Amino acid sequence: MFMGEYQHSIDVKGRIIIPAKLRDGLGKTFIITRGLENCLFVYPMSEWELLEQKLKALPFTKKDVRAFTRFLLSGAIEAEADKQGRVLLPNNLRDFAEIDKECVIIGVSSRVEIWSKDKWNNYYQTADSTFEDIAETIVDFEL
Repeated sequence: MFMGEYQHSIDVKGRIIIPAKLRDGLGKTFIITRGLENCLFVYPMSEWELLEQKLKALPFTKKDVRAFTRFLLSGAIEAEADKQGRVLLPNNLRDFAEIDKECVIIGVSSRVEIWSKDKWNNYYQTADSTFEDIAETIVDFEL
């Protein structure tokens, strides 16, 4: 399970360091793709394969299914960290997530997310005031 929040920078070549605790769970090769709320989703191969199976099971005759599948799969790349733990983020993914220099890498259970620092701070500040309300509606047990 992925968890935690890590602050990082992108180097001049467009590479980021994936934290070792997260990198270990991702494995040798993993998938990076466009995510929701303009962040990047990073999946270990085993989770990506499960997601692919779920997408294949959806009725492709539905316009929304085709649109979401295109969105997710057309932006996907297979990545591998180098010996220093760095991964190259292609321009199209950096542009989508608006990542210029500073970024935040978070663990979210079965995946990792990469956010621009500004977008993460804005998201967190906006959502912070609603977390208790959200928890009330989706969590059916004591934390």
